[in-house]
Amino acid sequence: MGEQAQTDPTAGVPPEIVVALDEAWSHCIGNSSVVQQMRRAAAFPNHAYLLISASGVGSRQAARSFAADLLARSAKPALADRQVRLALAEQHPALVVFERVGASISADQAREIQRRAQLSPPEGSVQVLLLTDFHLVSSAAPILLKSIEEPPPGTIFIILADHLTPELTTIASRCVQLEFHPLSDAEILEELHRCGLPSERARAVCRVSGGSLERARLLATDDAVMARQEFWRGLPDHLAGTGSSAYQQTLEAIAQIDTVLEPLAASHSAEVAAFAQQVELTGQKKTAQKELDARHARERRRVRSDELSAGLAALMDRYRAEGVDRPELYLRAASEVAQFERSLAFNPSEELALAALLLRLPLLGPK
Repeated sequence: MGEQAQTDPTAGVPPEIVVALDEAWSHCIGNSSVVQQMRRAAAFPNHAYLLISASGVGSRQAARSFAADLLARSAKPALADRQVRLALAEQHPALVVFERVGASISADQAREIQRRAQLSPPEGSVQVLLLTDFHLVSSAAPILLKSIEEPPPGTIFIILADHLTPELTTIASRCVQLEFHPLSDAEILEELHRCGLPSERARAVCRVSGGSLERARLLATDDAVMARQEFWRGLPDHLAGTGSSAYQQTLEAIAQIDTVLEPLAASHSAEVAAFAQQVELTGQKKTAQKELDARHARERRRVRSDELSAGLAALMDRYRAEGVDRPELYLRAASEVAQFERSLAFNPSEELALAALLLRLPLLGPK
């Protein structure tokens, strides 16, 4: 029976619950091996799970599905569907979601998590505590260590973090760690097609998604996506082998990238305003402001990097097409782009590095 449960997580489970579990996991997209590992784990769960992933690649959805599975198994078969429906909506009374307040997880919030973990499940025999943004746990980590390491029977922690930090290391060692990876182009394309996005636009969105389905869904409504892709494809037509033409196109390329940051800037402004209000109420330390600024800077860098990578991919699409008859053009362009990507690690000026690349790219003259 034990071996069967390891391969079939629904072995011995009533049919009504099996149907509910299938519904719970049907919402997960990508990272199938990790999702299957979580499905198997739900039959005999550990006390704590740490899900590590960049934003938008499905770890939060997997956490909801995992919670739904755990809660459905602990319910009467006739109530399994309700358990799943409420858990997927993060509205189940036995699924307690702790969102970060302010720039980092504060000591007060950590003590509230600690207090809640000691309570009995409000219904059923299981309660799930979902902790988000835990890479920002900072100095509050020691408060939570004991609760996560030895929670009461029936309490299960699901912890989400973008990456491991020194403050998170000890807690991570007490958890089952699962790492989520960016989605493949095929997975994102399939989902965009399912949502009715035309193929050409879906491919353009996919190129700039950076493996994030969340970002792909946002970009699906961005009418400028294809225009930016066309700019990069047409960029070689505006190069003349001179410093002035390379620099002019560099400025235009950076302006294109900057437009992608505008929605993020609006989101950051709203968060800064909310944080300022929180400071007035709680008197948070200046270090919290620094942590908020640092996170915003990371998010800006990630969006810029994704957009630049997408632009370079579109640029190489053009050289690939030209390389059908002149393969030396494509090979030289590919070498220059690879050198540019390596140089970004050492060149603090994106503008200068990009201008140098555009100056070195082969010109597309008459065939």
